[in-house]
Amino acid sequence: MPDYKMLAATIRSLTEGETDEVALMATLACEIHHSDDRFDWTGFYRVTEPELLKIGPYQGGHGCLQIPFSRGVCGAAARSGETQLVDDVEAFPGHIACASSTRSEIVIPVRNKAGQVIAVLDIDSDQPAAFTEEDDKALSAILSEVFAA
Repeated sequence: MPDYKMLAATIRSLTEGETDEVALMATLACEIHHSDDRFDWTGFYRVTEPELLKIGPYQGGHGCLQIPFSRGVCGAAARSGETQLVDDVEAFPGHIACASSTRSEIVIPVRNKAGQVIAVLDIDSDQPAAFTEEDDKALSAILSEVFAA
């Protein structure tokens, strides 16, 4: 488990005064990815048009280039506006296997100041049941501070 307090402080210092969403996403993807060995792929899928996510900044192997809101774990998070905590991706209906090594996943909606979902943060793990409610709370707080504050 990462030291989320330290991670939040590091991200705060690196992103202070930055307003460009892509620059912010790139910095967060890097810092979050390298904070924990459970994190096999860490990145953002951006809402680029209605009902469509496109790959944004990430760390790890190649991601899917686009994901409709109607498909997969990322689509479910974007569509519902709620975190998706998936212990076993094989059991998730409509899971999109961007990487065959993925066993579990957490996808958290990213909201702007107006409360609109502008992206999702997707973290994959090659371990089953790798993510907890604590991960969700801590990462959601970081995302809110960076993008919605």
